[in-house]
Amino acid sequence: MTENKAPEGLGRRTNYNGDLRSTDIGKQVRLFGWVNTRRDHGGVIFVDLRDHTGLAQVVFKPEVDSRAHAEADALRNEWVIAVTGRVEAREGGNINPKLPTGEIEVLVDRLDILNPSLPSLFDLDEKEVDERLRLTHRYLDLRRPAMQSNLRLRAKAATIVREHLSTQEFIEVETPVLTRSTPEGARDYLVPSRMSPGKFYALPQSPQLFKQILMVGGLDRYYQIVKCFRDEDLRGNRQPEFTQVDIEMSFAEPEFIFELIDGLMQKLWKDILGVDVALPIGRMSYQEAMEDYGSDAPDLRFDLKLVQLSDLVKDSDFKVFAQAVEKGGQVKGIRVPGGATMSRKELDELTEFVAIYGARGMAWVKMQPDGWQSPIAKFFTPEQHRAIEERMGLQQGDLAVFCADSLKVVTDSLGNLRKEIARRTGLLNDKEYRFVWVTDFPLLEYNEEEKRFAAMHHPFTSPVPEDLEAYGESDPAKIRARAYDIVLNGVELGGGSIRIHRTDMQQRVFNLLDLDEKESRDKFGFLLDALAHGAPPHGGIALGFDRIIMLLIGTESIRDVIAFPKTQKAADLMVEAPADVDEKQLRELGIRLAKR
Repeated sequence: MTENKAPEGLGRRTNYNGDLRSTDIGKQVRLFGWVNTRRDHGGVIFVDLRDHTGLAQVVFKPEVDSRAHAEADALRNEWVIAVTGRVEAREGGNINPKLPTGEIEVLVDRLDILNPSLPSLFDLDEKEVDERLRLTHRYLDLRRPAMQSNLRLRAKAATIVREHLSTQEFIEVETPVLTRSTPEGARDYLVPSRMSPGKFYALPQSPQLFKQILMVGGLDRYYQIVKCFRDEDLRGNRQPEFTQVDIEMSFAEPEFIFELIDGLMQKLWKDILGVDVALPIGRMSYQEAMEDYGSDAPDLRFDLKLVQLSDLVKDSDFKVFAQAVEKGGQVKGIRVPGGATMSRKELDELTEFVAIYGARGMAWVKMQPDGWQSPIAKFFTPEQHRAIEERMGLQQGDLAVFCADSLKVVTDSLGNLRKEIARRTGLLNDKEYRFVWVTDFPLLEYNEEEKRFAAMHHPFTSPVPEDLEAYGESDPAKIRARAYDIVLNGVELGGGSIRIHRTDMQQRVFNLLDLDEKESRDKFGFLLDALAHGAPPHGGIALGFDRIIMLLIGTESIRDVIAFPKTQKAADLMVEAPADVDEKQLRELGIRLAKR
């Protein structure tokens, strides 16, 4: 028996807890960690000692070390301890096949209590814990095995990204966090300048302009895993600060970007999940994606395509369809194989679902042995029945659902409805990964509120040259951009474009956006000057790193892959940010708050 003296310092850890195996039997070890559970079995105390690698069972017996045994009696969950002892084989009945360390235990001859703990506010092994509680006490939540695994996978993915891009001659360059506000896109987070009273920096929504300047500077290939900031309403899986893999290369064509990112996706999915991604990743035009799937981020794991029916129903007696076409709208439908088994209640729920996207109703037809079962069947002739059945490929037992309205309402409603039907009918396979490149986006989209065109991506995206010459200022909506998105299972992983590299072309696009030469120079003079000094053709992409990790892990919440995330109200519950600041700080900045 050894005397349990206070350690001289912590001593050196010999092993991680989860790494011990039967091959270590007889070895003297020193372990650190948290008490996961403590059990007293007739005077023998068992503790599951946890670190990030897993659990090791450590045993305190009075005949081995009476002092260690006595102190172990006080141990409680989440206390931080160190133990020294000998690895021994568990007796046959005590082997735990569910644990990698289940064949061994450590007979302790020394215990050092490094820090006691208050009782834990939630069970770390419980899967369903209130998210606000988790985020408020994130330091406890981070101890949970799932969060440990998520953040280590994230670190591994970042290493893979860096290695892949480094082998392709990319160099990592840090760009400024304090920059100037940009007039396009989401709202900026503003930072007041003490040195220049009344003026503000902005936190970058993207390093876009800086990475273009790097190309002008001759760096040729740049990347950065970078924090970006957008002060926008947080719907779905978005964060006010997020991480992206930012990439730019000189003398680039879209094919070069596709090839680079194809290889990166293949490596990530193979090295992390053991999944083979077939290359090259397929391509689809923006127009095809919107027409067939009602989304520029189509989920290709299931079919359920949108079918154009306007020409077949424009002369029908069903006024809802006929009037929609007459007003310049559309009528489209979706075939749901085997969907005729849906109840009226389920169909009513789907009707309520499309109302979220502006649809004023949803028509439906069940294909029964004796023909159409539908409230709208009587409004169509037998010939129209047959034409619709043939166009949609309807078979007995199928369901057809229809929407009639403006192009936007029909597209939004049916594009989201196909995903909802897939979810309800079990068509979504979480282990299937369907990548696709979406290309040929419109350069501009019309902003009804501001009564002007805005850039669909950003104003530095190159137009397709022949489109610019063909339509120019006469019909800007028809100009395509040399832009592209990479999509996985209905989620946009990233987007990019070939950039404008000539001053005259950049000014022409600014003009389309109602930015005259003076305003363009006031806001982007440094960029226009840079492009005039021998800027090479260049292009790139930004990948949403948080989203990639979320899909690799298979979690439904982006907050599960970020160490310290914000809530949907952009608040950090742990540090209670945003918060009031001292009046002295405001005076130094020349800021006075308006009364609320």
